[in-house]
Amino acid sequence: MTQKEQNTGRFCDLGIEEKLLTTLTKKGFTTPTPIQHQVIPGALQGKDVVGIAQTGTGKTLAFGIPMIQHLSSQKGQGLILVPTRELALQVEASLRQICGPIGLRSTALIGGTAKGPQIKALRQNPHIIIATPGRLVDLMDMGVCRLDKITLLTFDEADRMLDIGFLPQIKRILTTIPKKRQTLLFSATMPKTISSLAREFMNMPLRIEIAPQGTSSETIEQEIFMVSKNSKMRLLDSLLEEYKTNTTLIFSRTKHGAKRIARSVRNMGHTATEIHSNRSQSQRKMALDGFRKGKFRIMVATDIAARGIDVKEISLVINFDLPDSTEDYVHRIGRTGRAGRMGKAISFAEPSQKFDIKKIERLIRKTLPKSALPALPPEREKPKQQDKRVQSTARQDNFPRRNNKKKPFSKNRKHSFGHRNKNRKKALIAQ
Repeated sequence: MTQKEQNTGRFCDLGIEEKLLTTLTKKGFTTPTPIQHQVIPGALQGKDVVGIAQTGTGKTLAFGIPMIQHLSSQKGQGLILVPTRELALQVEASLRQICGPIGLRSTALIGGTAKGPQIKALRQNPHIIIATPGRLVDLMDMGVCRLDKITLLTFDEADRMLDIGFLPQIKRILTTIPKKRQTLLFSATMPKTISSLAREFMNMPLRIEIAPQGTSSETIEQEIFMVSKNSKMRLLDSLLEEYKTNTTLIFSRTKHGAKRIARSVRNMGHTATEIHSNRSQSQRKMALDGFRKGKFRIMVATDIAARGIDVKEISLVINFDLPDSTEDYVHRIGRTGRAGRMGKAISFAEPSQKFDIKKIERLIRKTLPKSALPALPPEREKPKQQDKRVQSTARQDNFPRRNNKKKPFSKNRKHSFGHRNKNRKKALIAQ
């Protein structure tokens, strides 16, 4: 069954209990988004749901409200699986402000951080667990995370979880948790692997399609520049000057590229940070907090790390590189134009990537307008990198030096190599 109505009504019309409605109202939630309006009533009735919706459409409350209402009146636990650490923390923070006031506890299980605090949180029997599949399986193998109490299971951004390669862990989790449960699955696209999972592990799910899979938001203006690889940085320089008041997210295909772009952007005089897999969890958190609070106007990110960047003020997304996966284009540009705001997405494509552009256009069912290159500024002098030997010396200077002075060589040392060799020669002559 597919539902496509866009009338959103009010939260009080969706069957939500009074206590939870009061909390939602206090937090400023009065009018549901289309995905919330269509998912919540069926999910409150205990039905399995497959939701196809773009990123930034309010999916977190769409699955969070039914889970919180169910767990506030019945025994059990809820499990939410997400593809990245940042998204896990974002979802946990969003649900905590709703479930906390009614006495429910939540926790996030993510990689890149110490397991000790997470194990301690699990021993307190949280009502809702938000986890990345990899860390969850690690804790299952350690015997500290049991899934026998799970009564509600949610997959958020399921397509991305499969892209990253979490299918083995997902199947392990699905075969471990009780079969008697409610399952909700959300995805921007619906590849065959997800359809297969839904058929195998879900019970006659209600399919709710807010927009055809892969469709981009109508609040996002899109354009593309055909540009040579060597001219990309100069074009970026020009655009950042043109949109110098916009909060901007730049996508790189690789982590090394993200680091290089961020360094160049800072060299252009802009405040910029970066987020990619080479950065520790604390570094990624500091970067995201700084970007969200306005300390940095520009963030450079890779596809994997960008999941969970929920900053409503992002008004410009720049695809410095086209993504490897066509579906990632939809997820990338979905970082702008959120919560009804208007946004802009600009992509750089090399002349050899015309076929990739066609694939994106088929997915989003739109023709991307191609813009003429503006007058490009001269190439800036590349930012100087600190010599590695200097960096090594600097690191050493942060620690107390040991007394590494060698003892002066003494000819009279009985056990010196020279003394031993002379003794050997004398022995041979004597023979």
